[in-house]
Amino acid sequence: MATTTPAAREAVREERFRDIWSNELNDAFADIARYYDRANEIAALGMWSDFLDRFMRSVDIAPGQKVLDVCAGTNAIGCALLKREPTLDVHAMDRSAEMQAVGQQNAKALGFRIKSTIGDVHKLPFPDNHFDVVTLQFASRHLRVREVFGEILRVLKPGGHFHHSDMLRPRNPIVKKLYYAYLKTCLNFTSLIVGSSPAATRFKQYFIDALDLFYTAEELSIMLRELGFVQVSVDTVFHGMIGFHRAVKPEPSA
Repeated sequence: MATTTPAAREAVREERFRDIWSNELNDAFADIARYYDRANEIAALGMWSDFLDRFMRSVDIAPGQKVLDVCAGTNAIGCALLKREPTLDVHAMDRSAEMQAVGQQNAKALGFRIKSTIGDVHKLPFPDNHFDVVTLQFASRHLRVREVFGEILRVLKPGGHFHHSDMLRPRNPIVKKLYYAYLKTCLNFTSLIVGSSPAATRFKQYFIDALDLFYTAEELSIMLRELGFVQVSVDTVFHGMIGFHRAVKPEPSA
């Protein structure tokens, strides 16, 4: 794909996946919800918990802070944060009521309270300058990223931290080819093991296509800076297949 800027890539992603994002994706995640965590562990060859732990180590939190987990899914992030710091005020937002139902069960089983909001994360229903920390993990490939990142910047307090993690598009073409071949095999195997429904199974090719049109670590960093974030940094693993971004909302000028 011969796009040279994040904005150009975003326009192509929107054109390619608009109908899937708007009309079909929710049905797939409604089915996936009941086995989402188990499927991720299988697909990641048992390393899913390691990815979560690595992401958690990158997240800066302090007692009593207000935290928003965007695309919270089954509340893995919120629960992990509350294990570290039980005084946090954790909010979770996701478009899938089914995913959040599982997430609320997970939180309650651990004795945690996470405030859940169901809705479109492209328009966050929270005031400006409201959260100390915002997290977003393994969901951006299914979003209009620039729009969501802009909303996250809006709801963060000045000096607040944004932490992001997702699968990325490797820059190296050989690594990319091997990566996609592995993912295709993994998705087929995982869907067989967990008994995916037709609604979820037909999305296997979409998951590959969405990744192929997603961003490299460097492109995502550029987008964050263009939107106004500062102190943008990223750590990657497996030759850029997964990235852990950190960014800060700037303090107002004196």
